[in-house]
Amino acid sequence: MFDASDPAFLADPYPAFAALRAEGEVHHHDGLDLAITVSHAASAAVLRHRGLGRIWTDAQPLERFASFNLLHRNSLLENEPPAHTRLRRVIAGEFGRGHVQRLRPMVARLASSMVDTLAGKIEADGSADLLEHLAQPLPVAVIAELLGIPVEDGPRLVAWSNAIVKMYEFGLPEAGRDAAEQAAADFVSYLRSVVSGTPGGIVADLVASELTPDEVVATAVLLLMAGHEATVNVIGNGVLALLTYRSEWERLGSDPSLLDSAVEELIRFDAPLQLFERTATEDVEIAGYRVVKGAKIGALLGAAARDPRVFESPDVLDIGRSPNAHLGFGMGIHYCVGAPLARVEIAAALSALSTRLPGLRLAAEPERRPEFVIRGLRTLPVTV
Repeated sequence: MFDASDPAFLADPYPAFAALRAEGEVHHHDGLDLAITVSHAASAAVLRHRGLGRIWTDAQPLERFASFNLLHRNSLLENEPPAHTRLRRVIAGEFGRGHVQRLRPMVARLASSMVDTLAGKIEADGSADLLEHLAQPLPVAVIAELLGIPVEDGPRLVAWSNAIVKMYEFGLPEAGRDAAEQAAADFVSYLRSVVSGTPGGIVADLVASELTPDEVVATAVLLLMAGHEATVNVIGNGVLALLTYRSEWERLGSDPSLLDSAVEELIRFDAPLQLFERTATEDVEIAGYRVVKGAKIGALLGAAARDPRVFESPDVLDIGRSPNAHLGFGMGIHYCVGAPLARVEIAAALSALSTRLPGLRLAAEPERRPEFVIRGLRTLPVTV
């Protein structure tokens, strides 16, 4: 069984997943203390099964994690119907496909401007960090615009988000847990200040809705965090994959019609979210494995994305792959409400990079974040 803290595993977890898949579709991981699915079929079953839910359990002790618990207790992501239905109904329209498509020109302008800045930095210094100048600021600028929050607050929001999501990892040191609570408290304070002023954008719609004040804050924070974490990691992981498998980068540059399928393939090839947990609300059977009521099971999305029974040559990056039934945005009632927007942002970043910087190359070895659940990079140094 893999060690989720082993740097060699984190560098490339996919051979370990393949070895487990050869032994069976579901395994109990003692280190993570839950069952994990490693096949596409079993992972999809976990995401769809209504006997498996997102059941929030407060971080303990309560007085130490008051803000962290407030954000999650009132979150769309951590609730089941009827609370989930009510929360999702309020924000679903804001992220509908038609509404998001109207944002394409704005997102494209932002991406082009940021790639110009990246190019200028490369010209001046010889290399630059693609995460710093494109992957991180783009999704923050877009979601800040939608929420009606000053884009100059973006760096603070990113720092808070990065600290909070570390709580989703296994074996986080106490200092990291304290940092997550402090970031949550700062985020709550910030959003309450926005709400008490004259909010615009989606925040104004949330305030005018049926949501409670705590639900307004938790929903806004979720949109900011989810709108940032997944997209920045798809862009980072994806550009690294394209520059590593150079022929696919050149293929994208010569055939822009592959842009949409390239987005899907990058989400599949190196999944930004590796594990999504569920808790059994009744006894459930997944691929012959019994999950008793109250026990947890995790869909290992990175393993599902490399299942050869669904994806031909799954370890090969193919930006023209079709169909592409990846589970990167989830499935069932918790399917990512922001998926249409994330696709637009990733496509805009890839389009701007491939047209403006066709000679893009790695300038040095990227630094990977030492975390398992949220898979991403710390730095991605590039040159031309």
